[in-house]
Amino acid sequence: MEQNEVREQPEKFAEVKNEVTTKQTPVIPTTALLSPQAEGETCPNCAETAASSNSNGAEPVRYIYAMGKIEARFPSPAIEKEFAQVTGRTETKGLTDQQAFHSVLSQKQNRYIARQLCYVFTIEGMETYILYPRDPVGLDLLVEAIRPTPHATDIDIVIGVRGPVAPAEMCNGLVVPIVFFDQIYSFDTDTLVKSIPRPEKATAKEFEPAAEELFNRIMQLADNAGALDDHRALNYLAVRYPAIFAKAAEEYGRNSSLSGVEVRPSRLSGVRTIVDVIFSYTNRGTDVTEKYFVRVDVTEEFPFLVTKLSPFYDR
Repeated sequence: MEQNEVREQPEKFAEVKNEVTTKQTPVIPTTALLSPQAEGETCPNCAETAASSNSNGAEPVRYIYAMGKIEARFPSPAIEKEFAQVTGRTETKGLTDQQAFHSVLSQKQNRYIARQLCYVFTIEGMETYILYPRDPVGLDLLVEAIRPTPHATDIDIVIGVRGPVAPAEMCNGLVVPIVFFDQIYSFDTDTLVKSIPRPEKATAKEFEPAAEELFNRIMQLADNAGALDDHRALNYLAVRYPAIFAKAAEEYGRNSSLSGVEVRPSRLSGVRTIVDVIFSYTNRGTDVTEKYFVRVDVTEEFPFLVTKLSPFYDR
């Protein structure tokens, strides 16, 4: 019965339709060697290093489900100069620098430059990963994530596998882990909030601030780099499970505050890795705390819901 209830998640929210980049790249089995794109390859040893670290049993595969922002940077002065020459031959009159940058990258004949750029994933302003597609089609996802008119509320979701630390020459001296990604979703917070089905009893004025606050709280949890099972589960719920936002709006309407978000290993964990995500709400008048939880399976690269949001009782 619980599985049927899980399937009832609204498709609009699950897909974050068309305000989100939804081009799906082929999923490579996690048992396969980490193999970045061959076309325009700039880090020929990365795949070998990652594969050896995961095939000899010394280091397990580490999945990434992270929320942040994607930036494109020039890995060397030569690429920057080449880009400047191409921009000079492109019609960019009236465009801002960012709009011109996006316009040049988006043109098919300039894909050779797009392949050479370094794509950095930042979380809370910190350079966290260098992104590298596991399929050449992923280059389109990177280019589309470079918005012509960026805003502070822009969000990118990156789903992939963490690889080795990048060599210094890969991205102009930046030394952070590489993430070989399979999927990227790009959207802004306002679009996400508006795509969440609103409870019948809640007005937009009541619901949208509650949903936005909960989303921001999840994003701002300490050291949420999307690499731990805890953080992967939270990030998944933030963009794929609308019930947690409906509950937040309901509790705010009952004069309760969100007093805690906790993730614990589930008692159902066995062969698979399942976690309980617990949301605590404390009444502002009575100081009584009520808890609700949802189970998420984080065994593989793509997390999924196991049970719906339900009351939680401490044992």
